Amino acid sequence: MAKSVRQSSGRQSPGRRPGRLRRTANWIGGGLLAAQLAAAGQLILFNGLKRRSRRPYRFPTAPVEPVATGHDEVSVFTFGRDLYPQMLADIASATSTVYFETFIWKSDEIGRQFRAALVDAAARGVEVYAIWDELANLVVDPRFFHKLDGVHVRPHPLITPGLPSLRNLGRDHRKLLIVDSKIGYIGGYNIGSTYADRWRDTHARLVGPSVADLENAFVDKWNMRPYASLPHRRDGRRLIAPASRRWDSTIEVRRNVPRRAMFPIRSMYLESIDRASKRIWMTQAYFIPDDDMMSALSAASARGVDVRIIIPAESNHVVADWLSRGYYERLLGAGVHLLLYQGAMVHAKTCTIDGAWSTIGTANIDRMSMSGNYEINISMVGEDVASVMEQIFEIDSRNCIEVDLDRWRQRSIIAKFTENLLAPWRPLF
Repeated sequence: MAKSVRQSSGRQSPGRRPGRLRRTANWIGGGLLAAQLAAAGQLILFNGLKRRSRRPYRFPTAPVEPVATGHDEVSVFTFGRDLYPQMLADIASATSTVYFETFIWKSDEIGRQFRAALVDAAARGVEVYAIWDELANLVVDPRFFHKLDGVHVRPHPLITPGLPSLRNLGRDHRKLLIVDSKIGYIGGYNIGSTYADRWRDTHARLVGPSVADLENAFVDKWNMRPYASLPHRRDGRRLIAPASRRWDSTIEVRRNVPRRAMFPIRSMYLESIDRASKRIWMTQAYFIPDDDMMSALSAASARGVDVRIIIPAESNHVVADWLSRGYYERLLGAGVHLLLYQGAMVHAKTCTIDGAWSTIGTANIDRMSMSGNYEINISMVGEDVASVMEQIFEIDSRNCIEVDLDRWRQRSIIAKFTENLLAPWRPLF
């Protein structure tokens, strides 16, 4: 029987080439990821060492002056040492209800003061409800939260039931306090001693009918399923929404609700920027805009609007800083003024436009805030409150260094390389 002899033609089998290309792509992708992680790790390590030797910095702040807008009174706070005593005093005066919600709640001196104030209110018969984000407080001793005697609690869970839906991944980044349905607080301040005098943030205190909208936002979050049916340490009762809310208020509450795929804060910004004709003065803790936001700001500058953005020279998230720097040249080239806040972390999330419109809240200009987390902002129409916001911006501007386009283009090759290396991470932040 003749044996068949298989002769090699020297040609590569077509089926092997895709496999080899795939392995090469995997090696390249793995190497790029390793380089990105190494760069991020070095940035975090270096920044941590630098922060250890940093001394507290006394930054300029604005006086608190209540102003009227429509049927409401608004007081804007820019210093935690002014804000926290007022919040604690309002909790101490409560006679019926206290609704408290925060992202971070430290177990330090300030955190214990707030815990004691809530427990004391509950002890005298006030119905006290508290929400905080479990992931943001993983570093806090759990026993701190176990001592909220008499307080109804429903922390936003570390792992939300209903995964793998992306709508269940959002963190509760909101900061609210509502007392007796009459006084409301909203803004960027978390609860902790660091934020009292080392961070520059902005919070608003409302008195008037618009408080009902803040209360309604808290009630909706408390009652939201599936959180209402979660196990131990979470109160199962439902809250009743405010009976009436005005249609003619100059203050509007905008809420991002991932569970319901609602993200109106981004639209609020885009619509307001598009309407601007004179000036856009914005302060952002973390500024990683998407293409639509970049285009809106560039277009505003092109039509002659004075666009200024205050951002921290160095924030508490160094990787976010480097991601943000990747946008500087394009913004500067479009005529946008970038002001780097010096000596302290500026954590405010505010904007005022044309001396007529303003917003204060919890949402940053980044993907996590615009389309990921539970966030809440108020927008206010009125010259008086806009004037206060502009005064605050001018005070902050005196503590800033403006970025010069020519000097920025001359930054080191290493800096440019690092920005480009980390650029693929921008959609994640």
